[in-house]
Amino acid sequence: MRYRRLHIPNALVFLTVVAHRREPVLLRPEVRDAFRRAFAHVAARHPVRMHAYVVLPDHCHLIWAMPQEDGDYSRRMRLLKHHMSCQPGLPTRIWQKRFWDHVIRDPVDLARHMDYIHHNPVKHGWVQRPTDWPDSSLAAWIRRGAYPPDWHPAPPT
Repeated sequence: MRYRRLHIPNALVFLTVVAHRREPVLLRPEVRDAFRRAFAHVAARHPVRMHAYVVLPDHCHLIWAMPQEDGDYSRRMRLLKHHMSCQPGLPTRIWQKRFWDHVIRDPVDLARHMDYIHHNPVKHGWVQRPTDWPDSSLAAWIRRGAYPPDWHPAPPT
């Protein structure tokens, strides 16, 4: 089965990528470092900006800002996974084959996905407050003034 992915230049794209067999490999510092290096490697060759992220033990959520010239986020994800799989000392299968994507539609959709990303460590029971999770873009967004320092979303009604 071939998936059809949208290629929308200048889009913001929410992505979820899950570890192979949901193994908690992303707890390993060398795997997290490899993820950062792989993203930098891919972004240097195929421009993309990390708008927001959270890396959890067995999955991560990302929002990528695609460049004006090229909206092929699928290619970038494939290259990121490939670059990680070629690094010595890492498991040969780090990621599931597929990933989930959603093109952000408007500012409300963006805010909802940003909150989802930053609240995800609390949702999964890893921390009590979103600000306690170190591998997230929340601290950067707090420094920019987009979130208050003690941000915690209200429980759903």
